[in-house]
Amino acid sequence: MDDSVSRRRWLTALGATGAAGLAGCTGGDGGQSTTTTSTTAAEETTESGMTETTATTTEQASVSGKVKLGVLQPTSGDLKYYGQQALWGFYSGLAHKAGTDPIGDASTGKKTVTVGDVDYELVVRDTQFSAKKAQSLATDLVMNEEVDMLFGCASSGAASRVIKTVAKQAQVPYMVGPAASAGITSSSETCGNMVFRASENTAMDARSGGKYVANQSDVSKVYLFGADYSFGKAVVNNYEQVLKDEGVEIVGKKFVPQGYSEWKGLLDNAQSAGAEGIVGGFTVATLPKLFTSFLNGSYDYRVFGGFATQITNSVVGQTLQKALGKPLTKEKLSKTGLGPFTTRYHWNQYDNDINSQFVDTYTSTYGVVPDLFTSGTFTAASAIVQAVNAGGSTQSADIAEALRGMTVTETPKGKNAYTFQKYNNQARSAMTVANPVPTTDEWADSWKAAIMPSEPLATIGAEEATIPKSGVDCSL
Repeated sequence: MDDSVSRRRWLTALGATGAAGLAGCTGGDGGQSTTTTSTTAAEETTESGMTETTATTTEQASVSGKVKLGVLQPTSGDLKYYGQQALWGFYSGLAHKAGTDPIGDASTGKKTVTVGDVDYELVVRDTQFSAKKAQSLATDLVMNEEVDMLFGCASSGAASRVIKTVAKQAQVPYMVGPAASAGITSSSETCGNMVFRASENTAMDARSGGKYVANQSDVSKVYLFGADYSFGKAVVNNYEQVLKDEGVEIVGKKFVPQGYSEWKGLLDNAQSAGAEGIVGGFTVATLPKLFTSFLNGSYDYRVFGGFATQITNSVVGQTLQKALGKPLTKEKLSKTGLGPFTTRYHWNQYDNDINSQFVDTYTSTYGVVPDLFTSGTFTAASAIVQAVNAGGSTQSADIAEALRGMTVTETPKGKNAYTFQKYNNQARSAMTVANPVPTTDEWADSWKAAIMPSEPLATIGAEEATIPKSGVDCSL
């Protein structure tokens, strides 16, 4: 389908019904800033990487023009750090391709990064972690700013709404991230030819973590807990499927509201059910209370799940210090039954030149080390630049075409470490498993949490960590 024709039809319909009628468009953010970053470095030399077939993606350096990106992230509120690290990762990916320093803030407004002869103009908007706000802003970005492509959303609910109401209707390419619900790229309601995601998802968490529990531990019975919304349900449902497939018995599952605090009874139920391990699909709103009850109880099972962001690890670290006393030690932590945990990405999990440079520039620019979401959003930016160069075009349809099946050559997980699957446009990449350990002196100032991931205990390959074609309700 010609994306420009489709978009004109969508805009015509939108104009006829009124912006509020379709999406409640409210216009742009206030207090915006404008930042421009450019480089005079030589254009990139040709690089190639294998796709999922035998084709190669070759970067070229002859294209010129402008790509306008509408960027949607939460930059205010309690979870603004999610948006900040997503933006910082994306800015770092653009800076890596440009050979310059990344944009140094996470404010809304217009910013430009020049890579070769192409200007990447970013129009950044604050979603406030709201699906309604994200839909309204996406509508404005497409209708009034006339962006070539959308990027963002930390909330899976927001990303899904933008896909259904804006991206699909207007046929605008949308690079989702870091929203992690597996359904975004595995459900027919949201997957699509114009919907891409480099960021890792909850199915990758479960497939890697579940395989580790099943094959490299003595756990044979698991009780599943999760928050009663899209993220928690995705974690639990994916773990349930993977663990069953690996021969692990699910002895119970329970969804609870965010911030749930009455954990003793539920943890006792898991003990009574014979659980040898439990999985917790929660964020910072719930994990500290769960861990406090677990540490204060006397349970025979272990706690598994995913390594979270710095803000969650900071609170969990404080919880552990209260329960175990200061200073935390490896010996104390090893006796708690916490972990090992899966990580989508943390700064110390990958040893390669790109990651080393990423950690150095990110830390010097933002004062913290790269976190959970940053490799996925770095790769999103790297992929967009690669698609422009490979397709020799700044047109949105050409960028989308180049992204399909692309192996991204430059990523924090290494060269050619992410590949967009042709059957659902989700990038696959390796995952690691690590134990919680006390934060070392080397990272104390830039991590700011009492615990951090250990060196990788295991790496689960990209093919094992990714939902196969047979497991998705998506046909592209």
